[in-house]
Amino acid sequence: MKEDLFNRIMCVANHINTTHDTIRKTAAIYGYSKSTIHHDVSIKLKLLDDNLYQQTKKILDENFSEKHIRGGEATKKKYLEEAERI
Repeated sequence: MKEDLFNRIMCVANHINTTHDTIRKTAAIYGYSKSTIHHDVSIKLKLLDDNLYQQTKKILDENFSEKHIRGGEATKKKYLEEAERI
């Protein structure tokens, strides 16, 4: 594996572990697609560092289980802001 790819995977995984960011947010920060970030932390990371993979997977599972709640809050915020403008 190329060194720059290894560094990217480790950097992204460490970022997710320290900030608990979602895959989408992490992808926006690093300038990669969410598919690339997801593939890096769910498949390639497991081959490189299983302990880091397990920690990252736990955070990603947590984010996935909270996804519907964040979506509802975003919709609520959108309509409250729209009502305030009127």
